Amino acid sequence: MAQITTLPSVPTVPSVSPDTPVPRDAWADEALFLVSFVFVFLIALAAQMLFLDWRAWWPGAEGEKSLIKGVRSGVYTFMSHLN
Repeated sequence: MAQITTLPSVPTVPSVSPDTPVPRDAWADEALFLVSFVFVFLIALAAQMLFLDWRAWWPGAEGEKSLIKGVRSGVYTFMSHLN
């Protein structure tokens, strides 16, 4: 008589090929980041030209020295509050 064995089901992760379309949520996140980045960048650039301390206005940007990194930190902090 043959012995019947059962194997535990192992969840498989589907492989993602480069041709797989990106989910809509990823597009929305990227669009939100881009719009937020441009908005914060324009405010930071205007404040920088007026010699204002704009880094204190955006949480996460206080410790950054460059304009772009400060804006990016501020936008990342803003987006983390959305989730």
